Amino acid sequence: MSLIDQLVEILDPSQVLTGADCSRFASDWTGVYRGAPLAVVRPSSTEEVSATVKLAVAAGVPIVPVSGNTGLAGGTKADGALVVSLERMNAIREIRPDARVAIVEAGVVLDTLHAATADHGLTFPLAFGARGSCMIGGNLATNAGGSNVLRYGSTRSLCLGLEVVLPTGEVLDLMSALHKDNTGYDLKDLFVGAEGTLGIITAATLKLVPRPRAYATAMVATNTLGEALSLLNRLQETTGGAVEAYEYMPGNTVARMLAALPHLRAPFDAPRAINILLEVGASAPRDVTPEADGSLPIVNILQECLVEGMEAGEVLDAVVARSESHRAAMWALREANAEVALARKPAINADVSVPLDLVEGFIDQIGPRLQRIDEAVEAHVVCHLGDGNVHYTAYPGSDDPSLVDRLTEEIEAFVEELGGSFSAEHGIGIAKLPSMRRRKDPVALQVMRQVKAALDPKGLMNPGKVLPNA
Repeated sequence: MSLIDQLVEILDPSQVLTGADCSRFASDWTGVYRGAPLAVVRPSSTEEVSATVKLAVAAGVPIVPVSGNTGLAGGTKADGALVVSLERMNAIREIRPDARVAIVEAGVVLDTLHAATADHGLTFPLAFGARGSCMIGGNLATNAGGSNVLRYGSTRSLCLGLEVVLPTGEVLDLMSALHKDNTGYDLKDLFVGAEGTLGIITAATLKLVPRPRAYATAMVATNTLGEALSLLNRLQETTGGAVEAYEYMPGNTVARMLAALPHLRAPFDAPRAINILLEVGASAPRDVTPEADGSLPIVNILQECLVEGMEAGEVLDAVVARSESHRAAMWALREANAEVALARKPAINADVSVPLDLVEGFIDQIGPRLQRIDEAVEAHVVCHLGDGNVHYTAYPGSDDPSLVDRLTEEIEAFVEELGGSFSAEHGIGIAKLPSMRRRKDPVALQVMRQVKAALDPKGLMNPGKVLPNA
Protein backbone atom coordinates (compact mmCIF):
# COMPACT_ATOMS: atom_id res chain seq x y z
CA MET A 1 0.00 0.00 0.00
CA SER A 2 1.14 3.54 -0.68
CA LEU A 3 1.59 5.99 2.18
CA ILE A 4 -1.56 7.82 1.04
CA ASP A 5 -3.58 4.58 1.15
CA GLN A 6 -2.28 3.83 4.65
CA LEU A 7 -3.16 7.34 5.85
CA VAL A 8 -6.69 6.99 4.47
CA GLU A 9 -7.06 3.79 6.49
CA ILE A 10 -6.15 5.39 9.83
CA LEU A 11 -7.69 8.85 9.35
CA ASP A 12 -10.99 10.21 8.15
CA PRO A 13 -10.51 9.90 4.35
CA SER A 14 -11.82 13.45 3.87
CA GLN A 15 -8.90 14.71 5.95
CA VAL A 16 -6.22 13.30 3.64
CA LEU A 17 -5.75 15.90 0.93
CA THR A 18 -3.87 15.48 -2.33
CA GLY A 19 -3.43 17.33 -5.61
CA ALA A 20 -5.26 20.65 -5.94
CA ASP A 21 -6.75 20.24 -2.47
CA CYS A 22 -3.29 20.96 -1.04
CA SER A 23 -3.07 24.39 -2.67
CA ARG A 24 -3.63 26.51 0.44
CA PHE A 25 -0.73 24.72 2.13
CA ALA A 26 1.63 25.27 -0.80
CA SER A 27 2.58 28.80 0.25
CA ASP A 28 3.14 30.71 3.46
CA TRP A 29 1.63 34.11 4.37
CA THR A 30 4.37 36.04 2.58
CA GLY A 31 3.86 34.22 -0.71
CA VAL A 32 7.65 34.05 -1.06
CA TYR A 33 8.14 30.42 -0.08
CA ARG A 34 6.18 28.01 -2.27
CA GLY A 35 6.32 24.23 -2.23
CA ALA A 36 4.47 21.21 -3.56
CA PRO A 37 3.34 18.95 -0.69
CA LEU A 38 3.03 15.24 -1.36
CA ALA A 39 -0.19 15.36 0.67
CA VAL A 40 -1.79 17.14 3.61
CA VAL A 41 -3.32 15.36 6.58
CA ARG A 42 -5.56 17.02 9.15
CA PRO A 43 -5.58 14.80 12.26
CA SER A 44 -8.04 15.44 15.07
CA SER A 45 -6.09 13.94 17.99
CA THR A 46 -2.62 13.34 19.34
CA GLU A 47 -3.09 9.63 18.66
CA GLU A 48 -3.75 10.35 14.98
CA VAL A 49 -0.66 12.56 14.79
CA SER A 50 1.39 9.78 16.34
CA ALA A 51 0.08 7.17 13.90
CA THR A 52 0.68 9.54 10.96
CA VAL A 53 4.28 10.18 11.98
CA LYS A 54 4.99 6.47 12.35
CA LEU A 55 3.72 5.76 8.83
CA ALA A 56 5.59 8.66 7.25
CA VAL A 57 8.89 7.79 8.94
CA ALA A 58 8.54 4.14 7.94
CA ALA A 59 8.04 5.30 4.35
CA GLY A 60 10.98 7.73 4.56
CA VAL A 61 8.75 10.71 3.78
CA PRO A 62 9.61 14.13 5.25
CA ILE A 63 7.07 15.69 7.62
CA VAL A 64 6.24 19.41 7.84
CA PRO A 65 3.95 20.47 10.70
CA VAL A 66 1.70 23.50 10.10
CA SER A 67 -0.73 25.36 12.32
CA GLY A 68 -1.84 28.87 11.33
CA ASN A 69 0.85 29.21 8.61
CA THR A 70 1.39 32.90 9.40
CA GLY A 71 5.19 32.72 9.62
CA LEU A 72 7.55 35.03 7.76
CA ALA A 73 10.67 32.88 7.34
CA GLY A 74 9.60 29.96 5.16
CA GLY A 75 9.37 27.48 8.01
CA THR A 76 6.46 25.57 6.44
CA LYS A 77 7.73 25.11 2.88
CA ALA A 78 6.97 21.50 1.97
CA ASP A 79 8.34 20.17 -1.31
CA GLY A 80 7.45 16.49 -1.59
CA ALA A 81 6.72 16.34 2.13
CA LEU A 82 3.70 15.25 4.11
CA VAL A 83 2.15 18.34 5.68
CA VAL A 84 0.57 17.67 9.08
CA SER A 85 -1.95 20.43 9.72
CA LEU A 86 -2.92 20.89 13.36
CA GLU A 87 -5.93 23.11 12.61
CA ARG A 88 -8.54 20.51 13.64
CA MET A 89 -6.82 20.01 17.01
CA ASN A 90 -8.41 23.18 18.32
CA ALA A 91 -9.82 22.25 21.72
CA ILE A 92 -9.27 24.29 24.84
CA ARG A 93 -9.08 21.26 27.08
CA GLU A 94 -9.22 23.09 30.38
CA ILE A 95 -8.97 26.53 31.96
CA ARG A 96 -7.98 26.50 35.63
CA PRO A 97 -8.56 30.03 36.94
CA ASP A 98 -7.14 29.46 40.42
CA ALA A 99 -3.88 28.07 39.02
CA ARG A 100 -4.00 30.61 36.18
CA VAL A 101 -3.27 28.08 33.47
CA ALA A 102 -4.93 26.98 30.26
CA ILE A 103 -4.46 23.57 28.69
CA VAL A 104 -4.92 23.88 24.94
CA GLU A 105 -4.31 22.02 21.72
CA ALA A 106 -1.93 23.28 19.05
CA GLY A 107 -4.66 24.36 16.63
CA VAL A 108 -6.30 26.87 18.97
CA VAL A 109 -6.36 30.32 17.36
CA LEU A 110 -4.74 32.93 19.60
CA ASP A 111 -7.80 35.23 19.53
CA THR A 112 -10.01 32.29 20.51
CA LEU A 113 -7.88 31.72 23.60
CA HIS A 114 -8.07 35.42 24.43
CA ALA A 115 -11.87 35.30 24.27
CA ALA A 116 -12.15 32.11 26.34
CA THR A 117 -9.89 33.33 29.13
CA ALA A 118 -11.58 36.74 29.27
CA ASP A 119 -14.65 35.06 30.76
CA HIS A 120 -12.48 34.28 33.80
CA GLY A 121 -10.98 37.76 34.10
CA LEU A 122 -7.69 36.37 32.72
CA THR A 123 -5.73 36.50 29.50
CA PHE A 124 -2.91 34.75 27.69
CA PRO A 125 -0.73 37.83 27.18
CA LEU A 126 0.66 37.15 23.72
CA ALA A 127 -0.43 39.78 21.20
CA PHE A 128 0.40 40.76 17.63
CA GLY A 129 -1.36 41.54 14.38
CA ALA A 130 -1.87 37.91 13.25
CA ARG A 131 -3.72 36.90 16.42
CA GLY A 132 -6.94 36.29 14.50
CA SER A 133 -5.38 33.50 12.44
CA CYS A 134 -2.13 32.34 14.08
CA MET A 135 -2.34 29.25 16.28
CA ILE A 136 -0.75 28.22 19.54
CA GLY A 137 1.34 25.45 17.97
CA GLY A 138 3.02 27.89 15.62
CA ASN A 139 3.45 30.46 18.39
CA LEU A 140 5.34 27.87 20.41
CA ALA A 141 7.27 26.43 17.47
CA THR A 142 8.65 29.87 16.59
CA ASN A 143 8.80 31.26 20.15
CA ALA A 144 6.66 34.18 18.98
CA GLY A 145 7.16 37.59 20.56
CA GLY A 146 4.85 40.47 19.77
CA SER A 147 4.15 43.75 21.48
CA ASN A 148 3.75 42.53 25.08
CA VAL A 149 7.19 40.92 25.48
CA LEU A 150 8.21 43.97 27.49
CA ARG A 151 5.96 42.94 30.36
CA TYR A 152 5.31 39.23 29.94
CA GLY A 153 8.16 37.77 27.89
CA SER A 154 8.01 35.74 24.67
CA THR A 155 6.01 32.55 24.20
CA ARG A 156 8.69 30.41 25.86
CA SER A 157 8.24 32.43 29.07
CA LEU A 158 4.49 31.76 28.97
CA CYS A 159 4.69 27.98 28.56
CA LEU A 160 4.69 25.61 31.54
CA GLY A 161 4.25 22.30 29.76
CA LEU A 162 4.10 20.59 26.37
CA GLU A 163 2.80 17.51 24.66
CA VAL A 164 5.01 16.56 21.70
CA VAL A 165 4.90 13.78 19.13
CA LEU A 166 8.51 12.76 18.55
CA PRO A 167 9.97 11.65 15.19
CA THR A 168 9.51 8.06 16.39
CA GLY A 169 5.79 8.63 16.81
CA GLU A 170 6.10 8.36 20.56
CA VAL A 171 4.20 10.94 22.62
CA LEU A 172 6.35 12.92 25.02
CA ASP A 173 4.15 14.04 27.91
CA LEU A 174 5.60 17.17 29.50
CA MET A 175 2.19 18.64 30.32
CA SER A 176 3.13 19.98 33.71
CA ALA A 177 1.43 22.97 35.35
CA LEU A 178 4.36 23.39 37.72
CA HIS A 179 6.33 26.59 38.09
CA LYS A 180 9.21 24.65 39.63
CA ASP A 181 10.48 21.27 38.47
CA ASN A 182 14.17 20.47 38.81
CA THR A 183 14.05 16.86 37.58
CA GLY A 184 16.83 16.85 35.02
CA TYR A 185 17.09 18.60 31.69
CA ASP A 186 14.35 21.07 30.77
CA LEU A 187 13.22 19.20 27.67
CA LYS A 188 10.27 21.53 27.11
CA ASP A 189 12.48 24.38 26.03
CA LEU A 190 14.11 22.22 23.35
CA PHE A 191 10.88 22.14 21.40
CA VAL A 192 9.79 25.76 21.91
CA GLY A 193 11.44 27.66 19.06
CA ALA A 194 12.57 24.50 17.22
CA GLU A 195 10.12 25.14 14.37
CA GLY A 196 8.99 21.52 14.21
CA THR A 197 12.45 20.16 13.50
CA LEU A 198 12.52 17.99 16.64
CA GLY A 199 8.88 16.95 16.91
CA ILE A 200 5.29 18.12 16.56
CA ILE A 201 3.81 20.14 19.43
CA THR A 202 0.22 18.95 19.88
CA ALA A 203 -0.78 20.63 23.15
CA ALA A 204 0.53 22.95 25.82
CA THR A 205 -0.03 24.19 29.36
CA LEU A 206 0.09 27.97 29.23
CA LYS A 207 0.38 30.67 31.86
CA LEU A 208 -2.47 33.12 32.26
CA VAL A 209 -2.37 36.54 33.88
CA PRO A 210 -5.08 38.88 35.18
CA ARG A 211 -6.77 40.60 32.28
CA PRO A 212 -6.21 44.35 32.54
CA ARG A 213 -9.43 46.05 33.60
CA ALA A 214 -8.29 49.33 32.11
CA TYR A 215 -5.67 50.57 29.68
CA ALA A 216 -3.89 53.88 29.42
CA THR A 217 -2.79 54.22 25.81
CA ALA A 218 -1.08 57.12 24.08
CA MET A 219 0.87 58.26 21.05
CA VAL A 220 3.93 60.26 22.11
CA ALA A 221 6.53 62.23 20.14
CA THR A 222 10.02 62.75 21.56
CA ASN A 223 13.20 64.45 20.36
CA THR A 224 15.34 61.30 20.48
CA LEU A 225 14.99 57.61 21.18
CA GLY A 226 17.21 58.14 24.23
CA GLU A 227 14.55 60.46 25.65
CA ALA A 228 11.90 57.90 24.74
CA LEU A 229 13.77 55.29 26.80
CA SER A 230 14.01 57.72 29.72
CA LEU A 231 10.23 58.14 29.54
CA LEU A 232 9.79 54.36 29.46
CA ASN A 233 11.93 53.91 32.56
CA ARG A 234 10.02 56.64 34.39
CA LEU A 235 6.71 55.03 33.44
CA GLN A 236 7.91 51.63 34.63
CA GLU A 237 8.91 53.06 38.00
CA THR A 238 5.67 55.01 38.39
CA THR A 239 3.35 52.15 37.37
CA GLY A 240 5.26 49.32 39.03
CA GLY A 241 6.28 47.72 35.74
CA ALA A 242 2.81 47.85 34.17
CA VAL A 243 3.93 49.11 30.74
CA GLU A 244 2.76 46.43 28.32
CA ALA A 245 3.83 47.90 24.98
CA TYR A 246 6.28 50.53 23.81
CA GLU A 247 6.38 50.68 20.02
CA TYR A 248 8.46 53.05 17.87
CA MET A 249 7.59 54.17 14.34
CA PRO A 250 9.72 56.80 12.56
CA GLY A 251 7.97 59.54 10.62
CA ASN A 252 8.72 58.13 7.16
CA THR A 253 7.27 54.75 8.18
CA VAL A 254 4.07 56.42 9.41
CA ALA A 255 3.84 58.40 6.17
CA ARG A 256 4.27 55.24 4.07
CA MET A 257 1.56 53.41 6.04
CA LEU A 258 -0.91 56.30 5.82
CA ALA A 259 -0.33 56.53 2.06
CA ALA A 260 -0.82 52.79 1.57
CA LEU A 261 -3.86 52.50 3.87
CA PRO A 262 -5.73 55.83 3.89
CA HIS A 263 -8.26 54.59 6.45
CA LEU A 264 -5.56 54.61 9.14
CA ARG A 265 -5.50 57.52 11.57
CA ALA A 266 -2.48 59.83 11.75
CA PRO A 267 -0.98 59.87 15.25
CA PHE A 268 -0.69 63.68 15.48
CA ASP A 269 -2.06 66.75 13.73
CA ALA A 270 1.37 67.38 12.24
CA PRO A 271 3.99 64.76 11.23
CA ARG A 272 6.59 63.84 13.85
CA ALA A 273 9.99 62.23 13.36
CA ILE A 274 9.64 59.90 16.37
CA ASN A 275 6.27 58.31 17.11
CA ILE A 276 5.87 56.10 20.17
CA LEU A 277 2.77 54.00 20.83
CA LEU A 278 2.71 53.14 24.53
CA GLU A 279 0.24 51.23 26.62
CA VAL A 280 -0.09 50.62 30.35
CA GLY A 281 -2.36 47.83 31.58
CA ALA A 282 -3.94 47.93 35.03
CA SER A 283 -6.05 45.48 37.01
CA ALA A 284 -5.64 46.70 40.63
CA PRO A 285 -8.80 48.41 41.97
CA ARG A 286 -6.78 51.46 43.02
CA ASP A 287 -5.78 52.01 39.39
CA VAL A 288 -9.09 51.32 37.67
CA THR A 289 -11.75 52.67 40.03
CA PRO A 290 -13.02 55.97 38.55
CA GLU A 291 -12.31 59.18 40.41
CA ALA A 292 -15.09 61.60 41.37
CA ASP A 293 -14.69 63.36 38.02
CA GLY A 294 -14.99 60.06 36.13
CA SER A 295 -11.32 59.83 35.19
CA LEU A 296 -9.32 56.64 35.66
CA PRO A 297 -6.32 56.71 38.02
CA ILE A 298 -4.11 54.78 35.61
CA VAL A 299 -4.83 57.30 32.84
CA ASN A 300 -4.12 60.15 35.25
CA ILE A 301 -0.79 58.57 36.18
CA LEU A 302 0.16 58.35 32.51
CA GLN A 303 -0.86 61.94 31.88
CA GLU A 304 1.19 63.17 34.84
CA CYS A 305 4.27 61.38 33.49
CA LEU A 306 3.71 62.92 30.07
CA VAL A 307 3.32 66.41 31.55
CA GLU A 308 6.58 65.92 33.45
CA GLY A 309 8.23 64.88 30.20
CA MET A 310 6.92 67.95 28.43
CA GLU A 311 8.12 70.24 31.19
CA ALA A 312 11.56 68.61 30.94
CA GLY A 313 11.57 69.15 27.18
CA GLU A 314 11.67 65.40 26.43
CA VAL A 315 8.08 64.99 25.20
CA LEU A 316 7.16 67.13 22.20
CA ASP A 317 3.59 65.99 21.74
CA ALA A 318 1.19 63.45 23.22
CA VAL A 319 -2.29 62.18 22.46
CA VAL A 320 -3.98 59.97 25.09
CA ALA A 321 -6.70 57.58 23.90
CA ARG A 322 -10.10 58.75 25.17
CA SER A 323 -12.15 55.75 24.10
CA GLU A 324 -11.76 52.13 23.09
CA SER A 325 -12.25 53.10 19.44
CA HIS A 326 -9.49 55.70 19.73
CA ARG A 327 -7.20 53.10 21.29
CA ALA A 328 -8.06 50.64 18.51
CA ALA A 329 -7.18 53.27 15.89
CA MET A 330 -3.75 53.75 17.47
CA TRP A 331 -3.11 50.03 17.41
CA ALA A 332 -4.41 49.66 13.85
CA LEU A 333 -1.58 51.91 12.66
CA ARG A 334 1.03 49.75 14.36
CA GLU A 335 -0.45 46.39 13.43
CA ALA A 336 -0.73 47.21 9.74
CA ASN A 337 3.05 47.27 9.54
CA ALA A 338 3.71 43.80 8.14
CA GLU A 339 1.08 44.23 5.44
CA VAL A 340 2.66 47.47 4.23
CA ALA A 341 6.32 46.60 4.79
CA LEU A 342 6.25 43.32 2.87
CA ALA A 343 4.01 44.49 0.04
CA ARG A 344 6.99 46.01 -1.76
CA LYS A 345 9.48 43.73 -3.49
CA PRO A 346 12.33 43.00 -3.33
CA ALA A 347 12.58 43.31 0.44
CA ILE A 348 15.08 42.20 3.06
CA ASN A 349 13.03 41.35 6.13
CA ALA A 350 15.56 41.88 8.92
CA ASP A 351 14.15 40.98 12.33
CA VAL A 352 17.01 41.90 14.68
CA SER A 353 17.51 42.71 18.33
CA VAL A 354 20.13 44.89 20.00
CA PRO A 355 20.58 46.15 23.56
CA LEU A 356 17.99 48.81 24.39
CA ASP A 357 20.48 51.63 24.75
CA LEU A 358 21.97 50.85 21.32
CA VAL A 359 18.74 50.83 19.33
CA GLU A 360 19.07 54.50 18.38
CA GLY A 361 22.66 54.02 17.23
CA PHE A 362 21.68 51.02 15.12
CA ILE A 363 18.82 52.85 13.40
CA ASP A 364 20.86 56.02 12.84
CA GLN A 365 23.89 54.24 11.43
CA ILE A 366 22.60 51.25 9.49
CA GLY A 367 21.09 53.37 6.71
CA PRO A 368 24.36 55.12 5.76
CA ARG A 369 26.22 51.80 6.00
CA LEU A 370 23.82 50.20 3.53
CA GLN A 371 23.90 53.21 1.21
CA ARG A 372 27.65 52.77 0.81
CA ILE A 373 26.78 49.44 -0.81
CA ASP A 374 23.60 50.50 -2.62
CA GLU A 375 22.83 54.20 -3.02
CA ALA A 376 19.22 53.40 -3.95
CA VAL A 377 18.40 51.34 -0.84
CA GLU A 378 15.42 52.48 1.23
CA ALA A 379 14.06 51.25 4.55
CA HIS A 380 10.84 50.75 6.46
CA VAL A 381 11.36 50.55 10.22
CA VAL A 382 9.26 49.70 13.24
CA CYS A 383 10.59 48.68 16.61
CA HIS A 384 9.48 47.01 19.83
CA LEU A 385 11.51 49.67 21.61
CA GLY A 386 10.88 48.23 25.06
CA ASP A 387 12.72 44.98 24.25
CA GLY A 388 15.18 46.15 21.58
CA ASN A 389 13.60 44.27 18.65
CA VAL A 390 13.96 46.25 15.41
CA HIS A 391 11.99 45.22 12.32
CA TYR A 392 14.21 46.71 9.64
CA THR A 393 12.85 46.10 6.14
CA ALA A 394 15.37 47.17 3.50
CA TYR A 395 14.38 47.71 -0.14
CA PRO A 396 17.39 47.18 -2.42
CA GLY A 397 17.72 49.15 -5.63
CA SER A 398 17.54 45.89 -7.59
CA ASP A 399 16.73 42.23 -7.02
CA ASP A 400 20.28 41.11 -7.84
CA PRO A 401 20.85 38.22 -5.39
CA SER A 402 24.45 39.22 -4.78
CA LEU A 403 23.34 42.74 -3.81
CA VAL A 404 20.70 41.35 -1.48
CA ASP A 405 23.31 39.12 0.14
CA ARG A 406 25.77 41.99 0.63
CA LEU A 407 23.12 44.19 2.23
CA THR A 408 21.95 41.35 4.46
CA GLU A 409 25.52 40.63 5.57
CA GLU A 410 26.07 44.30 6.37
CA ILE A 411 23.00 44.33 8.61
CA GLU A 412 24.20 41.15 10.31
CA ALA A 413 27.70 42.50 10.79
CA PHE A 414 26.53 45.69 12.46
CA VAL A 415 24.10 43.80 14.69
CA GLU A 416 26.93 41.49 15.72
CA GLU A 417 29.17 44.49 16.50
CA LEU A 418 26.46 45.75 18.85
CA GLY A 419 26.13 42.39 20.62
CA GLY A 420 22.73 41.72 19.06
CA SER A 421 20.91 38.89 17.30
CA PHE A 422 19.99 38.51 13.63
CA SER A 423 16.70 36.82 14.61
CA ALA A 424 14.57 38.25 17.39
CA GLU A 425 11.10 36.73 17.00
CA HIS A 426 10.41 35.49 13.47
CA GLY A 427 12.47 32.32 13.68
CA ILE A 428 14.96 30.93 11.18
CA GLY A 429 12.99 28.76 8.76
CA ILE A 430 14.66 28.90 5.36
CA ALA A 431 15.14 32.65 5.19
CA LYS A 432 17.88 32.89 7.78
CA LEU A 433 19.84 29.71 7.11
CA PRO A 434 22.69 31.74 5.52
CA SER A 435 22.73 33.97 8.60
CA MET A 436 22.92 30.94 10.88
CA ARG A 437 25.84 29.62 8.86
CA ARG A 438 27.69 32.93 8.97
CA ARG A 439 26.91 34.23 12.44
CA LYS A 440 25.93 31.47 14.85
CA ASP A 441 28.69 30.17 17.10
CA PRO A 442 30.07 27.00 15.42
CA VAL A 443 30.08 25.09 18.69
CA ALA A 444 26.41 26.01 19.25
CA LEU A 445 25.58 24.75 15.75
CA GLN A 446 27.44 21.52 16.46
CA VAL A 447 25.46 20.95 19.64
CA MET A 448 22.19 21.70 17.83
CA ARG A 449 23.06 19.18 15.11
CA GLN A 450 23.81 16.57 17.76
CA VAL A 451 20.43 17.17 19.38
CA LYS A 452 18.72 16.95 15.99
CA ALA A 453 20.54 13.71 15.13
CA ALA A 454 19.65 12.16 18.49
CA LEU A 455 15.93 12.90 18.22
CA ASP A 456 15.49 12.72 14.45
CA PRO A 457 18.25 10.42 13.10
CA LYS A 458 16.58 10.11 9.69
CA GLY A 459 16.30 13.88 9.37
CA LEU A 460 12.65 13.73 8.31
CA MET A 461 11.14 16.28 10.69
CA ASN A 462 10.77 19.60 8.84
CA PRO A 463 14.08 19.08 7.01
CA GLY A 464 16.08 21.99 5.64
CA LYS A 465 14.87 24.43 8.28
CA VAL A 466 16.68 26.13 11.19
CA LEU A 467 20.00 24.24 10.86
CA PRO A 468 22.28 24.95 7.87
CA ASN A 469 24.08 22.00 6.35
CA ALA A 470 27.37 21.21 8.00
